[in-house]
Amino acid sequence: MASLPRQTSSSGGSRYNATSSGSATNSASKSGALVPTNTVTTKDGTTVRARIDPTLAVDDVIRQLCMNLKIQEPPVLYALRDEAGELVTDDNLRKKIKGKVNLKLVSAPIIEAAEIVDKLSIRDDRTLRMTLFSLQKFIREEQFANEFLQRDGLKELIDVISVSHGNTLAYALTAMQNLMELDYGWSTLDHAFIGKVVEILSSSQSLINVCRPATAILKKLVEADPRSIPGPVTASSSRAPPTAPPGSIYRYGFDVVFEQMGKEHGMLETVVSRLGSADSGMVMYSMMLINSLLAHATDSRWEEFISDLERLSVRKAVVRLMSRHVIEDLSSSILDFQANMVRVMFRKKTTPVDLENATHNAALRYIWATSKLDEILDEEGEVMQWRLLGFESEDLAQEFSDVGVLGLDCLRNFVSTDTDFFAKVILEQISRPLERRCPVAKVSNEVVELLSEHWSIFAPGYSTSTTFQPFFLTFHRVHALATQFFLRMWNESGAAVDDFPRVVALARSQVKVALREENIRPWHEVEHDFLDSEYRAVRDRQMKELELEDDLLSKVPVRNLRAKLYKESYEFVRQQRIQCLMQGAWFVTAIPLNTPVKSDAIRRPTRPWRFMRLDNGQRYLHYVDSAVKFPVRSGTEDLPERIDVSLISEIATNTCAPPPNVLREHMDLPPTSPLAPSNLSFSLLSAHEGSLADQIAPDQTRFADWTDGLNMLRRDGGHVATTETAGFVEALTEIGLKIKLLDLSGEKVDIPSGLLAGPPPTNTDFFFSDLTYNTAV
Repeated sequence: MASLPRQTSSSGGSRYNATSSGSATNSASKSGALVPTNTVTTKDGTTVRARIDPTLAVDDVIRQLCMNLKIQEPPVLYALRDEAGELVTDDNLRKKIKGKVNLKLVSAPIIEAAEIVDKLSIRDDRTLRMTLFSLQKFIREEQFANEFLQRDGLKELIDVISVSHGNTLAYALTAMQNLMELDYGWSTLDHAFIGKVVEILSSSQSLINVCRPATAILKKLVEADPRSIPGPVTASSSRAPPTAPPGSIYRYGFDVVFEQMGKEHGMLETVVSRLGSADSGMVMYSMMLINSLLAHATDSRWEEFISDLERLSVRKAVVRLMSRHVIEDLSSSILDFQANMVRVMFRKKTTPVDLENATHNAALRYIWATSKLDEILDEEGEVMQWRLLGFESEDLAQEFSDVGVLGLDCLRNFVSTDTDFFAKVILEQISRPLERRCPVAKVSNEVVELLSEHWSIFAPGYSTSTTFQPFFLTFHRVHALATQFFLRMWNESGAAVDDFPRVVALARSQVKVALREENIRPWHEVEHDFLDSEYRAVRDRQMKELELEDDLLSKVPVRNLRAKLYKESYEFVRQQRIQCLMQGAWFVTAIPLNTPVKSDAIRRPTRPWRFMRLDNGQRYLHYVDSAVKFPVRSGTEDLPERIDVSLISEIATNTCAPPPNVLREHMDLPPTSPLAPSNLSFSLLSAHEGSLADQIAPDQTRFADWTDGLNMLRRDGGHVATTETAGFVEALTEIGLKIKLLDLSGEKVDIPSGLLAGPPPTNTDFFFSDLTYNTAV
């Protein structure tokens, strides 16, 4: 590296020209026409002006500065930081130079780490607080973190957390939270530490700034599950979790955290109660922890955890959040919760009712006791009990085979909603001739199927809802209303047993009408549609619908086929969206809405264009900001900046505005005032760093590709946020379904509404024949 002689500048500082070795003949560097000048301040207050070649490594720049400033200590003991304290690295050096950022020559991270570790052992509150304040910032830097860990700084930090309180504790927990963004270095955290964090979080006396990082730490521990070890995501969740290699952070997970939560009385209650906090940040952290617990719950503790959430009415708390019109940051977490509840519902629906299970048995005994009936004998002398309630047989496992535990829960809830009404309905049906009786229990199960179909409870981890669904989160209440509607339609139409499919069709039609636009309709309108609608009006509307629909689509085998195709379509669209991210796209660099009106960023945007691309490993978003668009080569060579995908906690939309005077060719940007939000804008938000990037997509297609692609990139499946992506999934599903049905309808194959399995073999003394029959005529 060559430099010019030292010169006194007008400001009293010094000026240097730092260029690549032997590049004195480089006219651009010599004249300074293309290389910006940066101010560099040393530790003793000396200020120099330096032109730094952006192609150099940071180590070379520091070495040249030390040489010119005649610093005797080795250059390895120094580092460059900007005025905000951010470490200058090879990744961001070019950005700092182009932005003419003021730099500081400071102690290297290895020196700072050693000093901070030493100060952590000092129990002076003021010194400790200042040390932790610096630590929470520096710990995000890999160079600092490595030295900090090598000097046993993690143990010192844990000791501080165990004895601190107030702001000191808040700084310490934030430092730990930031350290845990690394995928190494904290595998030694033990149960005692986790228990301490749980204790801190469960205390109603803890400050908000203490609870936020404590919640984030637990969330990170839940996600450090052996099943989440980086690698291909498998569809099977029943396989044994892999063994984490030595030193891996993936050794915690749901069971470890939930066990410690169970030891602290009222822990989960406190987390749920904070969903009603006035602090939106606290609400978001609590939502994210609950979502992580739902996404990573293991088979051994799943039922216990879900029962706890139901007991605490967490769904009701989320519905209240929907109605509060909370900040956009929470929308993503609420949609995540909805997607997780689809998984919960699907799992309940596919979990068989087991008469040996104490919970299931207690629910059945409650239902029977509430009916106020006595067992009787049928004409063949067999005990008749459950058939009196409307089941077709006494085999309850078979009766609930299609709706599982979800059907049992819904029936029990229907009974408990109004026990006198249930007993009255059952008694009324018993008094009727057998062919005129309404099978109440069968009705309940059929309504569960109708609601599952309406809300697409087809498969775990696949949800295309793009809006809030408060009625879905009150599934049991809607079930009770729809069941009452079914019973009323049965009575008003004078139906008989053979008319059951006809009344099911009426109920299906009414479900679609009553639950339409659920993100904006009030609950009382839903009640009115189910409780006060007239039979004749419902029948007339349903007949008109039949003229436009094919009854074939409502049959159970076809619905099951649709569910299978839906899952395949979702996965296909997910992969397509991720491929779009890997191809990359140009965006307009946006202005956050909280930017001051007179900001230079608004008046003079210097680099309004941004190209972003996801790397092949799907770990980083690489990007470059530019004054003009240019052909970007494949790979990441032209994209010097990057964002760690794991740091992105929310994809917030409609959050920023386009800068003025940006070329609008081929852009769907409306000609609005500078601070009017664009419908195509989105921000990549971090839980503790704010916005990582703000940009505006060139059109609705790119907007859908990137917002949904980033959401679906997550290992827990994420959610869909745009109608375009949801529409693609639905369209592919319907096209695939029609193609499959053409094969059957073309051959005039009759599709039954259901298939009855024959009795099981009495023993295992049988085998399947390998014979092939020739059916050709």
